Amino acid sequence: MSGKHIELFLVDGTPGGLTTAEILNWTGQVISAPRSEMGALVRRAELAGTCVYLLLGPDEQGGTRCYIGETDDFKARLRYHDTNKEFWRKAVVITSKDANLTKAHGRYLEARLITLALQAGRVVLDNGTTPPPQALPEAHASDMDYFIDQLQIVLPVLGVDAIRGRETAAVPQARQEQLVSPMFHLMNRKLGVAATAQQIDGEFTMLAGSTVVADWHGVGKADSTIKAYESYRAQHLKLIADGSIVVENGVARVAKDIVFGSPSTAGAIAQGRSCNGRISWIAEDGTTFGAWESRGVDPQDA
Repeated sequence: MSGKHIELFLVDGTPGGLTTAEILNWTGQVISAPRSEMGALVRRAELAGTCVYLLLGPDEQGGTRCYIGETDDFKARLRYHDTNKEFWRKAVVITSKDANLTKAHGRYLEARLITLALQAGRVVLDNGTTPPPQALPEAHASDMDYFIDQLQIVLPVLGVDAIRGRETAAVPQARQEQLVSPMFHLMNRKLGVAATAQQIDGEFTMLAGSTVVADWHGVGKADSTIKAYESYRAQHLKLIADGSIVVENGVARVAKDIVFGSPSTAGAIAQGRSCNGRISWIAEDGTTFGAWESRGVDPQDA
């Protein structure tokens, strides 16, 4: 895969503040701002025409809630959301530097982004409906699909993973070997756990088909441990609620790939108790995840 030249500009010089993101030779532009800076965002000249936007914030059951919309009047639309939606803490607006996005383009992008967000399963969508893609001439649809390809690169750079899928699907085999780890396994026959995971594009991913505990039963004594266990239990329940883990006849099976923040969190969710993921996840050749992750660091591996 060739490199990408992405330019980030902190408008007020503050990390986490109003930020613009562009890719060299791409007509698109992404502008991100916290809710506290909406006044500065709506004054941006780029947002005078058609744009697509994401509103992001914490979900009550954990994770991220996201609303995806399209508008020709972002200021008025944002004023409406400011009154009617409480959850969001950040807005990310997608527009074009050459002002060539039409209403039809915006509706096409909106529908495709909602579909991709549903497929990725990384956020809880606040949208009540899933609109069908706007019919576009073949050439225009191709342009918008390329536009979306660039968004799948830019948005994660801004910390937005709503439409981030498995990026290695279209990557040459030689590059895939660098992006995807070996298969790692976590087994516990007593608990009926037989989980498989890989690190894909830098994310630790438990793979569909893994079997895990049907309920999270860990307990702790120290306040910090109790709090951590409550977090694991809530995450386990959420994964069951959203269908990522399906429980039938007391057996819990992973229905779709699940991305975790660390191998230890993945191991804890799988076993129903705390886990040191760096040593518990083991490849077929006996290599632990921690040893694989540290490859090339040890002088003897150089």
